[in-house]
Amino acid sequence: MVTMGEVVVTATRDTQEVRKTPANVSVITEDEIQNSGATTVVEVLDKLEGVQFITYSGNSSQAYVDMRGFGGDNPYGKTLVMLDGRRMNRPDMASINWMQMPVNTIEKIEIVRGPGSVLYGDAAIGGVINIITKQGKGEPKVSASVLAGSYGLHNERVGVIGAKNNWTYALTGENNFSSGYRDRSRYSAQGGGLDVGYSAGNLFNLSMAASFNRVDYQMPGALTKEQMTQDRRQYQPAMPDYFMNANDDNDGSDQYTNINLGMKSFWGSFGQFEINFMYGRKDLEGNIPSWYSYNYSDTKADTYGIAPRYILEKDISGFHNKVIVGLDYYYEPYEKDFYNDRRRTIPSSAAELKRESAGGYIRNEFSILKNLILSAGYRFEETSIKGSNRDFSTPANDFTDQKNTYEAEALEAGLTWLWSKQSKVFAKCSTVYRMPFLEEVAYFNGGGGGFLTNLNNEKGISMEGGTEFYPLDNLKIGLTVFRIDMEDEIQYVGYYPTGYNQNTGKTRHDGGEVSIAYLLPAYFKIFGNYTYHKATFEIGPNNKKDMPLVPKHVVNGGVEFYLPLQLTLRSEIKHVSAAYLSGDNDNNTEKLDDYTLLNMYVYYKPTFGKFNLTVFAGIDNVANVKYCSSGIDYEQFGMPNFYYPMPGITFKGGVSVEF
Repeated sequence: MVTMGEVVVTATRDTQEVRKTPANVSVITEDEIQNSGATTVVEVLDKLEGVQFITYSGNSSQAYVDMRGFGGDNPYGKTLVMLDGRRMNRPDMASINWMQMPVNTIEKIEIVRGPGSVLYGDAAIGGVINIITKQGKGEPKVSASVLAGSYGLHNERVGVIGAKNNWTYALTGENNFSSGYRDRSRYSAQGGGLDVGYSAGNLFNLSMAASFNRVDYQMPGALTKEQMTQDRRQYQPAMPDYFMNANDDNDGSDQYTNINLGMKSFWGSFGQFEINFMYGRKDLEGNIPSWYSYNYSDTKADTYGIAPRYILEKDISGFHNKVIVGLDYYYEPYEKDFYNDRRRTIPSSAAELKRESAGGYIRNEFSILKNLILSAGYRFEETSIKGSNRDFSTPANDFTDQKNTYEAEALEAGLTWLWSKQSKVFAKCSTVYRMPFLEEVAYFNGGGGGFLTNLNNEKGISMEGGTEFYPLDNLKIGLTVFRIDMEDEIQYVGYYPTGYNQNTGKTRHDGGEVSIAYLLPAYFKIFGNYTYHKATFEIGPNNKKDMPLVPKHVVNGGVEFYLPLQLTLRSEIKHVSAAYLSGDNDNNTEKLDDYTLLNMYVYYKPTFGKFNLTVFAGIDNVANVKYCSSGIDYEQFGMPNFYYPMPGITFKGGVSVEF
């Protein structure tokens, strides 16, 4: 998947040509998403360099993303995910649910690898993923599609998009269902989006976007190697010898509501002012009777945000200069109630917390020469976490009206040389940070500790450099090398239930990313990428040991052949090297095996006037490779290791129309 030619992105929180950005950036367009046959955002992103996903259920509902080797055992706050500029990362220690963003609502996805703490603040360490939904344009268009496949997969989408006079509109809806590869790995997602905009010419623009999504999913649990040999598609059975219950009734249900109101005001030579008002609501239900305690939970999490910014683009003594100044404010009330039964009749604990953050930033780009851009930026952010918890099961976890405040700074300096019509070389040095999760500060999911007041934010420094080189107009070669050193990382010290979190961690993340793409119009397109990650602990008894769940080598490649009769044949291959199991910090047990996957697709895309038809058929994992994306080191506790098997060969096909 690759876009050739000039692309405008929002990597600098304003529209800019991609090659002027001092970073490794990818943009996935609506057409590329549609042609991929993907049914989820995870399937779209998993083919890019530097992006790796791990899932515990075999589907995308609870997958977590690894960028720049930050997979490990706590990856949740290391990559920032945004929807139309609004943060999707949760304040608690959990992955976002990727199913809440239906693929037919998406206009494009921008992936910025590497730190973005100055512009985006908390969590923008490994990279930033900004998902941009469709906006109306041009004559009205109606689209509809149906997709079906193995394991009960079916996906229905419908949308209408257009513009009239000064108004734009886009309305989309989607239903996505799969019975799942494994027993009790079913998921279903229904959602839709609405976007309305108004343009008053050169004066101002107004926009309103809203979306709603509901996701229901099951959790089949992990299996030992012996159990996978017996039946890799079974859910985790009861294991009395290890005091483990069967995962025969674990599931969850999530509902999401997102609203974004925006305004852009154009002031001519005095620049422009933009402001976004954002609201998000998460209603989450978790049912894990196989766990030993705190089995049933209800979570209500709101997000209120406001993000004003001012942009001035004006020459200084004949040299181009662009400055952006902004503020991000988020207020996130969070409630979580635990119960002892699925019907929620017997409460076991109740937490009420609030997370509030405010960050101001300034970033400037100055063209030292016509083709040499110097960029620099600074950000200051303050975050407070406060609240109370009443634990009916373990009163030692009780706390009332506790509060802690965290302060963080980020600096950035970059240099970009546009050394030909399309090519660039860049270098960037920046500092990064991550604020603590609610669970890291406040113990409200079981375990002792109450509310910690001596925990600090994580921080680090990043250095990277790279190039995008076009030896030919249709041949693109990319190379990026990087190093990120983290310190004060939050780790659980001691043993449950007497241990507690401390800022004792220190890690290093070295790596490189290579990509290549060649397009011969009307004949074929070749694309591929390679990622090298070496993530190591840099302190304590595991000094210089590899971090778990971070494969050192990931390779993606593919080719598209444009055949007669409007046919396209697409072949893709992915190789992931071995990685240490979760929890294996001393690297002394078996690894996750490496694996290689082959996918094949064929498309038929005729056009009849304004009527566009696409018919496709595809096979994922053609060789039916038996592999696992994750596993847990339980050998250290005198038990067998556990694994999460992924789907085997998968067939799918579909039809879409646009008119």
